[in-house]
Amino acid sequence: MDTRTEDTLWAAARNGDGDAFGVLFDRHHPRVHRHATRLLTSRADAEDVTASTFLEAWRRRDHVRLVNASVLPWLLVTTTNLARNTHRGARRYRDFLQRLPREATVPDAAETALSGPLSLDGQLNAALATLRPIDQQLISLVVLEDVTLTDAATVLGLTPGAAKTRMHRANARLRAALGDPPSPAHLHPASEGQHS
Repeated sequence: MDTRTEDTLWAAARNGDGDAFGVLFDRHHPRVHRHATRLLTSRADAEDVTASTFLEAWRRRDHVRLVNASVLPWLLVTTTNLARNTHRGARRYRDFLQRLPREATVPDAAETALSGPLSLDGQLNAALATLRPIDQQLISLVVLEDVTLTDAATVLGLTPGAAKTRMHRANARLRAALGDPPSPAHLHPASEGQHS
């Protein structure tokens, strides 16, 4: 344990002695942290303010005024000021959020993404779930994302012929799962020139 007086340690710290500053940090950290914790409701904010207080002490060490040969009063005043700044910043942020225009209802991103030519209602979603994952991906790429069958085959590591066969079988499974309604045109790849 370092027995040097605080003003001696501070004089050394002012001259750039990090070890002397470290001794002062160890001595006063618990008090500064307790003070920050009393002033702030968030433990994370209290830790941030405590760290910022000691950072300010190091950064402004030539301007820190000791009171009764102690740096603690300066540290506590700085902690109070930083805590006030934290409160003001949080209040400004809350006020900013309150001023932002809001829509009455915000559409779900997934619903927006799937509201294209093929809207996935519950029945169709359940039917898609009956397909193998690779067939789901193929349907998703070709039908939902309008990727050509050839490009989808490349992405999925299939030959164009295998992709065409899988697409045909996936369409048949979907029709069966949907109770064999008439085959919707948008579940088939477009003409050969477009999705082959």
